Amino acid sequence: KRMSNNKRGPPKSILELQKLIDTTVRVKCVGGRELAGVLKGYDELVNLVLDESIEFLRDPDDMERVTDQSRKLGLVVVRGTQVSLVSPEEGTEEIANPFVEQVED
Repeated sequence: KRMSNNKRGPPKSILELQKLIDTTVRVKCVGGRELAGVLKGYDELVNLVLDESIEFLRDPDDMERVTDQSRKLGLVVVRGTQVSLVSPEEGTEEIANPFVEQVED
């Protein structure tokens, strides 16, 4: 039998997080938690190390809505299985969801 020369290296992440190292990123997690912090490291499983991080607290009456309140967490590790979104904090802005009918005040 012939042995295959197909060498597989370690799994590669589809995210290009290297360019975000030492910049502030916003992380949304499965379940709705949101954090922001300075990205210090990551691995191929998208485990993230954030420094100077803060968590944005959610409205207890509407867990989908983030309030203006936050709490400082400092240095944290976010497990990759919990990460649903990573975005740079600078250069982004929140817009209304175009798929939800907007209610006029």
